[in-house]
Amino acid sequence: MSRIRILPESVANKIAAGEVVERPASVVKELLENALDAGAKTIRIETEAGGKRMIRVIDDGHGMTHDDALLAFERHATSKLKTSDDLLSIATLGFRGEALPTIAAVSRLLLETRDAAEAEGARVEFANGKLISVKPAGLPAGTTLSVADLFYSVPARRKFLKSDTTELGHIASLVTHYALANPDKQFVLTTPTQTIIDCPPVEKLADRVYQLFGRQALDELVEIPVSSSPFRTAITEPPLDAEKERATLAITGFTSRPEIQRTNNSGIYIFVNKRLVRDKLILHAVHEAYRNIHPHAISPASLLFLEMPYDEVDVNVHPKKIEVRFRRSQFVHDATRDAIRQALMQARPIASFAVAAGTAPVSSANPASWNAVGSSLHPVTPAPVQSGIPRAIVPPMEEIGVGSGVGSDGGFDLSSAPMPPVEQRFAFEPGSSFTRGEPTIAPGAPSTPSTWMGNLAGGNGDAPASLPHPDQIADLKPLGQVSSSFIVAVNGQGLWIIDQHVAHERVLFEQHLEARRAGKVESQRMLMPMIAELSPRQIVIFEKIAEELVANGFEVEPMGPKSFAIQAIPAGIVTSDAEKLLTEILDGIERENAAISIETLQAKIAASTACHAAIKVNMPLDQTKMEWLLAALAKTDCPMSCPHGRPVVLRYSVKEIERAFQRI
Repeated sequence: MSRIRILPESVANKIAAGEVVERPASVVKELLENALDAGAKTIRIETEAGGKRMIRVIDDGHGMTHDDALLAFERHATSKLKTSDDLLSIATLGFRGEALPTIAAVSRLLLETRDAAEAEGARVEFANGKLISVKPAGLPAGTTLSVADLFYSVPARRKFLKSDTTELGHIASLVTHYALANPDKQFVLTTPTQTIIDCPPVEKLADRVYQLFGRQALDELVEIPVSSSPFRTAITEPPLDAEKERATLAITGFTSRPEIQRTNNSGIYIFVNKRLVRDKLILHAVHEAYRNIHPHAISPASLLFLEMPYDEVDVNVHPKKIEVRFRRSQFVHDATRDAIRQALMQARPIASFAVAAGTAPVSSANPASWNAVGSSLHPVTPAPVQSGIPRAIVPPMEEIGVGSGVGSDGGFDLSSAPMPPVEQRFAFEPGSSFTRGEPTIAPGAPSTPSTWMGNLAGGNGDAPASLPHPDQIADLKPLGQVSSSFIVAVNGQGLWIIDQHVAHERVLFEQHLEARRAGKVESQRMLMPMIAELSPRQIVIFEKIAEELVANGFEVEPMGPKSFAIQAIPAGIVTSDAEKLLTEILDGIERENAAISIETLQAKIAASTACHAAIKVNMPLDQTKMEWLLAALAKTDCPMSCPHGRPVVLRYSVKEIERAFQRI
């Protein structure tokens, strides 16, 4: 007897339902995407018992004919693909042809639809995957799908569903996301007792954000202007043909001000060609953009919309269509990071001194973070504020970015250093207590109370619009050094401490990048060549970037299978650091970054070179050198952080000083 058998259609549909239909929100997602693909201008979603009892999606799209309404319930039946070549350029949200038959296999489903060109519509009813009835009906143009008693035929699956409130929250969150991606369409989400979302069409994304989250949330976001860039290849990839060179990547959206901080990524929403996706590459790019202004393990809130040619992204990599793969992932990563970084240029805070727990007053306009609960991004209760002196924990360098040179080495983390007991310490007066509040959302939306908390630069209670900007260090006057490593300076803003090594590193980094782009990087020849032994992996990387090393002032010649002679190095580098600098650059290019872009490579080399050439710690500086360094730092594009993401300056504002002395 044969061991292999063909599964019955009903069993196959239930297996597919296990992949596609996870909870009521999964049903709403499939039906919502079908409505959008049908060209609907208004989509209404009605739910009962969190979608477990009933889900109804009503749209005014083009509808279906009688025959198409029946054919739609066959497995792999779709109007969105014709040949296998269409899989390479998918322009619709849905395309698998599994949604309707799999939903019908685990529920009682009623389809009512009419094509605008037809005189009458069709009413099709399924139960447990079996066709119950097909009748003609007088219906308006469009489609209405009602899904009742989800998982009634699979009790084991129904037990895994959460409470009605939780399931409704997932549905509201999903509708919110697609309302953001389609501001030109109307979305309505209701229950028998309330209207959760009702968003009429608007022209701008900012208006849709205001509709869903309110004025306060909109004020806490920084708009990312439309950034359009032609696709470029990495240094290890074949060149683009003429047609591909005209393809562009457009990025727009909103991202939170630096003071809005979260402990997880649940406030980041990514849309690729209006499809809501989860993508680690884009998440990494978002964190890279914030690397110089957020401590390690802190996340922002972001709404990102990427538009690109359909053949540049593969959406056919996950049954639920929530993951994608980019053809040129490195370029997409860098373009996303740079677009966010440019938007943040006017909202960057300066790292402030930490104060004792409970002493930092909190502005009610500065929510600590956002969380996806119900139909909006809600603040989430943050971890307690740590007390003590900030101590920079700097992990090893792994990757350096482009533009401002912010790397992906984990940035810096503020932790409390243990302090020995000291007699007669001054007691700081506790500041105002935490303020409770909620963002403005659509009437009747689910909500939970949340706690607001201070931020890195919020110790002085400044509102986001009055946060200090980098140009405020232009008039710093140095007073002296601490441990021959940190410059103490003052101006009208307060007391400043500058790390002389990373400050000089930032200056040299930007100077080196500018010289490289102009093709004028100076080098110095060594009196005696230095022989370096490279590992096999280092040799492979060296061969890939040899030309770029030459353009950055290096002259390295092979002397055997593993030996290389360093003949010249960039100007300013100590001879004894030549081998260490070369191996650091080669080791800084990770295996997964084999498709590294030329801009990223240039920034990596510039960052490593600047680090080795910069003023060291424990180096006394006279008044003239300190004044020169501060003046040079003020002229850089990003004086707030070094190329590896560490803070360059710390500010103790006048308000913080007055508060410490109990004057305010």
